Amino acid sequence: MGCVHGKSCCGDSSSSDDGSRDYRELGFIHGHRKNVLAQRSLKHVPVPSHNFILEYTFLSQRGYYPDSPDKENQDSFCITTQLQGNPNVHFFGVYDGHGQFGSQCSNFVKHRLVEKLSNDPALLEDPVQAYNSAFLATNQELRSTSEIDDSMSGTTAITVLVIGDTLYVANVGDSRAVLAVRDGNHIVAEDLSSDQTPFRRDEYERVKLCGARVLSVDQVEGLKDPDIQHWGDEESRGGDPPRLWVPNGMYPGTAFTRSIGDSLAETIGVIAIPEVKTVQLTPNHLFFVVASDGIFEFLTSQTVVDMAASYMDPRDACSAIAEKSYKLWLELENRTDDITIIIVQIKVRYIWSWIR
Repeated sequence: MGCVHGKSCCGDSSSSDDGSRDYRELGFIHGHRKNVLAQRSLKHVPVPSHNFILEYTFLSQRGYYPDSPDKENQDSFCITTQLQGNPNVHFFGVYDGHGQFGSQCSNFVKHRLVEKLSNDPALLEDPVQAYNSAFLATNQELRSTSEIDDSMSGTTAITVLVIGDTLYVANVGDSRAVLAVRDGNHIVAEDLSSDQTPFRRDEYERVKLCGARVLSVDQVEGLKDPDIQHWGDEESRGGDPPRLWVPNGMYPGTAFTRSIGDSLAETIGVIAIPEVKTVQLTPNHLFFVVASDGIFEFLTSQTVVDMAASYMDPRDACSAIAEKSYKLWLELENRTDDITIIIVQIKVRYIWSWIR
């Protein structure tokens, strides 16, 4: 499947975790053509060094595009267990492709990124540096291949590397990973990544120094004052977020400030250097969610965690969250984005064995 030194699940619209056609069509989308990839059974993998189990499932739903009814799902994902043959090292990634060749970009990256991590002899010694090297090398390899034109296409990447009791979360773009944390009688969402968009002042200033014009579509088209350089906050932005444009052109128009690919956008500051967050797990950490921005466009992190926590079976949680996201897209837009979600439950091993 393109992943090495581990048991791999790298998915798009035609592959599953074990190579079989273990898919099901979900019936929550009425009146539109369905194209859903989901896992029938829960998978689980132990982390023996810290005596817990990771139990995981996924769902990927092609968006509804009325002007392009046959447009393929540009999201992809990769789940690889036992990197380097180590039973305590596991990887989960979601890639949201964009542009004419977005599907090819996301599928290229889902294989190459985890391969480079797996082949890095310093992975366990310095995971953060291994992550940085893997992202940059993958970006360069995508740039160098003649089979994919990444000038106006690319992919975001949100990834979680589990090494023993530590999560290493590396992100480029505006997809997201969220951790569910027990706090007394409540379950609180803790973001494991920060969306890299012009809404963030640090990212805005960085790309401006690289020559980017930061404007919404309405501003570019002259419907709003281009001198106004504030757009509210990301939660209330509506459908016209700030985007990046070259100084004297009407491209590329990216709403994110980091990605893999997008060679033209790189000239105005869009970079493939990930932000890496490290979290040491405790008994209060219940599960984490890794998902494309098709989920988080209209759902907050807390809403996603609340919904996931309300289901005993994470397969049902995936379906419910995807359904809610899909319906909100249709209510607020004339289309939907592609939607991909992975839910990973963290279970103490002796409890899991007893229940089993």
